Amino acid sequence: MVSIPKKTLEDLEFPQLLMQIAEGCITAPGKAAATQLQPYKGKTAALIALEQTREFLASLSGDNRIPNHGFDVIDKELHLLDIENSQIELEGFRKIAAQIATIDSLQRFFDKNKEFYVQLNDQASDIVLCVHLKAAIDQVVDRHGLIKDDASEQLFEVRKRLKHVRGQISSSFNRALTAAIKSDYLDEIRESVVEGKRVLAVKAMHRRKVKGVVVGSSKTGSIVYMEPRATLEYENELSNLLYEEAEAIKKILKELTDLHRPSLEDLRNGQAYLTQIDVLYAKAKYALAINACMPRIADDKQLILKDAYHPLLLVSNAKRKEKTIPQTLKLTQDQRIIVISGPNAGGKSITLKTVGLLQLMLQSGILVPVDPSSSFGWFDRVLSDIGDNQSIDNHLSTYSYRLKQMNYFLKKCNAKTLFLIDEFGTGSDPELGGALAETFLEEFYEREAFGIITTHYTNLKLLASELPHALNANMQFDPKSLEPLFTLFTGEAGSSYTFEVAQKNGIPYGLINRAKKKIAAGKVRFDKTIANLQKERSVIRKTTASLKSEAEKAKEETRQLEEAQQKVQQKLERYQELFDSQQRMIQLGKKIDSIAASYANHKRKRQLIDEVMKLVAVENAKRKPLKKTKAPAQKKEEKAKKHQLKEEVEKEMAVIRKRKKQEKAQQKKQEAAKPKVLPKVGDRVRMIDGKAIGTLDAIEKDTAVVNYGIFTTKVAVTQLEKV
Repeated sequence: MVSIPKKTLEDLEFPQLLMQIAEGCITAPGKAAATQLQPYKGKTAALIALEQTREFLASLSGDNRIPNHGFDVIDKELHLLDIENSQIELEGFRKIAAQIATIDSLQRFFDKNKEFYVQLNDQASDIVLCVHLKAAIDQVVDRHGLIKDDASEQLFEVRKRLKHVRGQISSSFNRALTAAIKSDYLDEIRESVVEGKRVLAVKAMHRRKVKGVVVGSSKTGSIVYMEPRATLEYENELSNLLYEEAEAIKKILKELTDLHRPSLEDLRNGQAYLTQIDVLYAKAKYALAINACMPRIADDKQLILKDAYHPLLLVSNAKRKEKTIPQTLKLTQDQRIIVISGPNAGGKSITLKTVGLLQLMLQSGILVPVDPSSSFGWFDRVLSDIGDNQSIDNHLSTYSYRLKQMNYFLKKCNAKTLFLIDEFGTGSDPELGGALAETFLEEFYEREAFGIITTHYTNLKLLASELPHALNANMQFDPKSLEPLFTLFTGEAGSSYTFEVAQKNGIPYGLINRAKKKIAAGKVRFDKTIANLQKERSVIRKTTASLKSEAEKAKEETRQLEEAQQKVQQKLERYQELFDSQQRMIQLGKKIDSIAASYANHKRKRQLIDEVMKLVAVENAKRKPLKKTKAPAQKKEEKAKKHQLKEEVEKEMAVIRKRKKQEKAQQKKQEAAKPKVLPKVGDRVRMIDGKAIGTLDAIEKDTAVVNYGIFTTKVAVTQLEKV
């Protein structure tokens, strides 16, 4: 069972946080409920509230927004329903109907989008919707908020008569008005309204000439306002009918109130539900403003914060347009206690409050401003001792109060506790108070409690370095300017920079030296050593960051170079493949050209076919993949297929040879039948089996002299043909 003392809530400024959240509510009950938020007693309820807030936050930043949840408060009406024979006014029923309609729209929306709003839909489905009450109200009340004429038979008859009487009053008044106008008894304004009744504006000198009752006069007395006698009889009847109308309406409202009375709890739950929705809306709106999120919730005790912001400081700095420094720290079973040291005004207390406030927010169902990878455990108690708690009323000094707090801590602290102590051990003699604080810290450590303390005491820093599950930490300072950096660094204790800060603030150097002489030299050296270590660590950290940046840059450049080399290698391989392919095609082309030239010279088709087939066989052999080892049966089958294929090819080749032979013989017969055209001197000629073309220069008997330009040759005339 979770138990968070009121003092812890005040120390960690939880009420101020709730005030900021409450500003986002749009109803008075919502604002009141938001300021009364408390950490949940159980983990399950807190997780549901966190998930509901996360779903509402998703609605605010998306297109599918949750419908309006505003409502008018019906506390007075609920109180009247709890009293027998009471009656709700007409306006109250309008508010009730509006609340029911709002709940209905929310339930319909969440049911329609239940895949996205799981927890909000579960919450809405638990509310009983009093639709029958809204139907009853709508049957009686019109859209203008007035009782309908047909709300009851009695009211219908009364209003029917009222309408008739009002018509008679209007007619009788108009007749009196017309008569007075003809007699010139009226002023220029003719008529007016007094106490809701039409009256004649009679000139004072003629008031005795007009039959009626004087109901008033003008400021100057020149005009007398009179109600005609003809309308008085109807006015009395009108008054009676108005009374009857009021009684009929009263009866209707009484019956409607009695109809609502059994649903008192459902109506009360409905308003409470709308109030919860308003609080969820405010929490989601606040989460959006501080960029909060839903972190990981661990089953074991741990607190791993990454880029954690103090929400109040974040909002305050945002208004001043100043930057807020986030904190990162870790509490686990192996690192349960952190001792933070360092100079004042460095941010130790803010870090302490950030951890505590974020834990309270999470356990209250409020999203927290951290990196989503952060992890929170669940603590049954959160104890704090922060600030100067001197009490004049109780005659307690600061140290006395702190001793009372430590006594309370000793009673409550266990393995499920998170304790936060600021300036641990101060308020008494440094050596004696430090020794007592060291004992307290050892006791908290043995009880396996989780905690963070801030201190200037050297013995507590040494203890943290000696305990296996404790850790030193310090708030970073610029070693040159001694300005705080507001960044937590874990792993080493921090110097208080006592004399350095004093010197920076103008304290004379002589006084600082006198102060150094008044304390043990070893302590000065120890504090100076810590300060030097921090300076060296700061330099090392900057150098490491620079080296890391350079290493990452070099790694990136190496990666880019490797990618470039790989691309170049791929291009070279493609070019080589293209070159090899082109060379092969050139060689193949040369072979084809050689075969073609041979055929042109000799006209031997069989030789041509054989040469081409050989060339194709050679090229196909190059394309064949490596033969795989095959089974004997498969080899035998393939051999038979090859033999059969060979026989079929030989048969086809025999047919082709026979056809070619026949075609050749036929061609010879045709050529023999054609008259032989002998070339003459000057004709362009070529040999029958050749391709070169020349000019016939001379014919000597059966020998011809052919000029090819570069050379001449003699050839038999019968071997030439005219081109």
